[in-house]
Amino acid sequence: MYKKMVRALRNLHRGQRGVTGLETAIILIAFVTVASIVAYSVLSAGVYSAERSKETVFMGVKQAQGTVAIKGSLLGLSDNLTELDRVQFSIALTIPDVKIDTGAIVVNYFDDEIHSEGVSANISLSNGSTERGSAAMLENDEQHTVTVTIPAAANVTACDDFTIQVIPPAGAALSLTRIMPAGLEKVMDLY
Repeated sequence: MYKKMVRALRNLHRGQRGVTGLETAIILIAFVTVASIVAYSVLSAGVYSAERSKETVFMGVKQAQGTVAIKGSLLGLSDNLTELDRVQFSIALTIPDVKIDTGAIVVNYFDDEIHSEGVSANISLSNGSTERGSAAMLENDEQHTVTVTIPAAANVTACDDFTIQVIPPAGAALSLTRIMPAGLEKVMDLY
């Protein structure tokens, strides 16, 4: 009887060998499918992240394109030889093929005692510079002269330091910090 039972059990499991292999193959296929879905999700997130960082780089380049630079000297003008009345300098674009509306440029003044935003500044095409398009636009190969009136509350005299900040509508601000000479003149080249 024992032999008959062992034979019956062997016959029972004999047909199951292929099913076990099939079950293993199905489980393996399921694992591979899940792994590929996870890998696709990770790759998609990486591609999305790379695109976002590329957009950030392009925005940074766009901001840098509107930057202005000082060309030549920064002159201090004193009418009464006791204090600084005006500052004059020329600006130009640092990167060609960009236009900046000079009417939208904001000029700030500050020193140790006063901070004044939006001070009076006259921006006009420099002598010898050729107008390329609109008179109110700083364009390629143009230089504009900026004349900043020092605020009345500021008393900039000999050996004082001050900062003029030029902020274009797009791009980085241009900060000009200078120290007054010991003796004032009507026109001074402030290094």
